[in-house]
Amino acid sequence: MAVKRIMANIETGRIAEAKRFYQDVLGLELLMDHGWFATYGSAETMQVQISFAEEGGSGTPVPDLSIEVDDVEAVLADMKNAGFPVEYGPVDEPWGVRRFFVRDPFGKLVNILMH
Repeated sequence: MAVKRIMANIETGRIAEAKRFYQDVLGLELLMDHGWFATYGSAETMQVQISFAEEGGSGTPVPDLSIEVDDVEAVLADMKNAGFPVEYGPVDEPWGVRRFFVRDPFGKLVNILMH
């Protein structure tokens, strides 16, 4: 037996709003769309990971999602241009990541980071 995928599922009645944040700004692909359920991701680069935390590091709340990107400054600029307010950072953390927190259209706290 091998785990092949772990997906975060966010309950919402506003599925179409995910496109602007996850596809238009973050550049994820729409992998599955049933109308009532949409999955964004990358068929090539996603890894199986699940994390558990008491805090988000540096005294921050635990984010609902963490998304690693290759250029955090570009994503930061895109988030700001799209009108998504930054709640934390950008900051270089002592454990070797540069990151910022932003809320998606559903109020979920998203940690955008790069190593």
